[in-house]
Amino acid sequence: MTTPAPTSAHRPTGTGGGRLLVAVYGVLALAATARGLYQVGTKLDEAPVAYVLSLVAGIVYLVATYALARDRRALAWAAVGFELLGVLTVGTLSMVDVGDFPDETVWSQLGAGYGYVPLVLPFVGLWWLRRTGRAPVVDTPPADAPPAVG
Repeated sequence: MTTPAPTSAHRPTGTGGGRLLVAVYGVLALAATARGLYQVGTKLDEAPVAYVLSLVAGIVYLVATYALARDRRALAWAAVGFELLGVLTVGTLSMVDVGDFPDETVWSQLGAGYGYVPLVLPFVGLWWLRRTGRAPVVDTPPADAPPAVG
């Protein structure tokens, strides 16, 4: 009788469809980090809150990209959760009190400047983490079943 091969408790986050997710996070990480570095480095005095938040968003996307690509699940949960909190908070505040955000951030207006990808991406990321965290189903016979003949 052969026994099924042992399985891991989850599928790696950066494989299969996760590769596309990592790629999207990577592009957003580069765009947001570059924008944030430019804004902080050249015109921080014009809108310090907005520009620092842009840089923070870029760093969060870098961390999420790394964590998803390397299957660092706890770090990915933290980064993507922080991202969701950030985009909802900054997005809402930027629509309610425009004075604090005289210039756009990645998360302003719920990510409108980036085609709302910053709003949708954390939901997809959290869904993917949950989906890949489930153990694959393995058809194993009950312990008291007679051995297979063959």
